[in-house]
Amino acid sequence: MTPAGRIVPAARLGRRTLLRAAAGVTATAVAGCSGAPPAVQVAVVWSGSELARFREVVAGYDTGVQVISAGNDIDAFLRARQLAGTSPDVAILPRSGLVVEYARRGWLRELSPAPSYALPPGMADLLSADGRRYGVWVKAAHKSLFWYFPSMLPAPPRTWDQLVTLTKRLGARARAGDGPAPLAIGAADGWVLTDWFENVLADVAPPGYYEALARGEADWRSPSVHTALDRLAELWSVDGAFPGGGRRALLTQYEESVIQVVHHRRATMLFEADFVDDVSRRFRRGPEQPETFRFPGSRLADSPLIVGGDAAVAFAGSASGAELVRWLSGGSAFGPWLRAGGYLSPNVTVPLADYRDPVRRRLAAELRTAGAVRFDLSDRLPGPFTGSDGVGIWRIMQDFFADVTDKVPAGRAARRAVGQLAAAARLSGGGR
Repeated sequence: MTPAGRIVPAARLGRRTLLRAAAGVTATAVAGCSGAPPAVQVAVVWSGSELARFREVVAGYDTGVQVISAGNDIDAFLRARQLAGTSPDVAILPRSGLVVEYARRGWLRELSPAPSYALPPGMADLLSADGRRYGVWVKAAHKSLFWYFPSMLPAPPRTWDQLVTLTKRLGARARAGDGPAPLAIGAADGWVLTDWFENVLADVAPPGYYEALARGEADWRSPSVHTALDRLAELWSVDGAFPGGGRRALLTQYEESVIQVVHHRRATMLFEADFVDDVSRRFRRGPEQPETFRFPGSRLADSPLIVGGDAAVAFAGSASGAELVRWLSGGSAFGPWLRAGGYLSPNVTVPLADYRDPVRRRLAAELRTAGAVRFDLSDRLPGPFTGSDGVGIWRIMQDFFADVTDKVPAGRAARRAVGQLAAAARLSGGGR
């Protein structure tokens, strides 16, 4: 889940969402009355610089394209438009689970991507329902990264045990007033905590378990989930681990956690995806550039790589939408965004030399060479289990974080979280 991709349940459709949906309807009606061929309408999760970059991308399409930002509640926006009978031609969705859900409701058109469309193995089959493809990935997120300044951390940890040891040492210094906290974490955003959990789970679970859990075929009460939570408790419970402590971390949102590292330097390290540098560029103080290291696992090599992404779909009845999605799936469509920086393509046919952004160029190479690629687990879970503010796996992980940072014994905290996860999975049909 990315910052622009928070999902709001349909039952919570608000006035702002309905107004935005109505504005899209009005814009379509005006275009239809102008006498010109109607523009292909695209609803996106992006805003700000991402929205501007995508508009540069579709400016290269040979038919007019109207881009509407649905913001953080695109699921609610699209449900409102579907209810009104005015769905856009295309939508960019932040969750593979939404693609499958919409397809099975009959809302989407089957797609055929461009010949140059090729993906890492862990992403290839996530946008199909009943053997048919209904979405294509158009943007990827590398979600196995720590960020730091070399002047503050000359030797990054290479394994989980080294990370724990470093956190304890820096935490003791922070408690003594002799340096920054070791870790910044935006625990107010539950998706940040699920990203932690997914990286640890992928590292400790036996082959096939992570994927089985994502498909709803495995038991959340397994030893692998217990082990992953125990590891997180070991790290998160370190005294002095976070600026202001655990309770302050639960009030800290993602962007603020980045600022704690790159501007205030109140923390030494930050874990989150490649989109950290979008915030860093706006708030970084001084000439030093932050660097990254892979999320450390139990081994020095072959750590699983967690990825996320945004997928394009075409709504039923829109041939022009399907044509645009096919074009977007080609290797050259996102050239303007590649050249501007801040974009990671899921398409492995895109030449690495096309990346002007050196960070993304290196991460794109990792996507092609990673021994194991796993897609964001929470984005694949069904219904409310997938998480949103105060709901589902996001809330469960926040409760767990609150427990272990408030000195609840790790075993008790893990048992409580496992029970909550198993119960939520049963209620949503996402496992046992």
